[in-house]
Amino acid sequence: YCVCVCVCQAQLHAVFSSFGPVYLLKVSPNAPLHPPGFYALIKFFSAAHAAAAQRITDGRPLVDDSPLKVKLSSKQTPHFLSGSSRVLSHAHCLELANHVLGFNGWTSDIITLKKLTNEEEGEEEEGGGAGQRRLKFGCVLQLRFPHHGQTSRGAAVLEDCFTCTGPDVFLQRCCRLQRLVREKALVQAFSSVLLILLGNGKVMVEVKQTPDQFLADDTEGVLQVNEFSWTEGPADEEEADDAEWALTVP
Repeated sequence: YCVCVCVCQAQLHAVFSSFGPVYLLKVSPNAPLHPPGFYALIKFFSAAHAAAAQRITDGRPLVDDSPLKVKLSSKQTPHFLSGSSRVLSHAHCLELANHVLGFNGWTSDIITLKKLTNEEEGEEEEGGGAGQRRLKFGCVLQLRFPHHGQTSRGAAVLEDCFTCTGPDVFLQRCCRLQRLVREKALVQAFSSVLLILLGNGKVMVEVKQTPDQFLADDTEGVLQVNEFSWTEGPADEEEADDAEWALTVP
């Protein structure tokens, strides 16, 4: 059963991914009251790709010489119009951007990638000996779409607690956490990007601006003033937390 499903899923993915990036492909057995066989749920990123796939594959023997019966789903509400929109994974972001924009249609630049530490921990967590260690990295990343004149920024903070048995383990954990926080910042930056596929084959890129987004031109030469009460100053722990989580961008 498992081998059969895997083979069927691989064949379906090979067929339908030729029309465009596939967001989800799920193969399930028919209900007990129906004839033996399988059915599949296939989600595309683009409605145009889904319509083309349905029109061309319906009734054609593309898998095991059996004609496929392909229908469009009746659920037509896009994710970005519904209240339950989900952020794409890192792999999905790369696949969709490369397919729609091309490998030269977008770039990513790391603005800040640094290790965040607590003042009270000092240099203790830098050591390579055995013991409990805690790592925290922050990353600010910017996407550029040169053909559309658009940019988008994303930020992420990740933490990892582990038992360090040697310098090799500490280094591996550092490299892994840096990679994960870069990927999370890229996903965060893509979450504000809207790719619009036009009927003539062209693509438009729009960026949803949010209050927490900032651009280099907007922050240059700006003096930030925070209100501070002399009688009710923040506690030392709060000051340490603010310094720990702040990611300053020159």
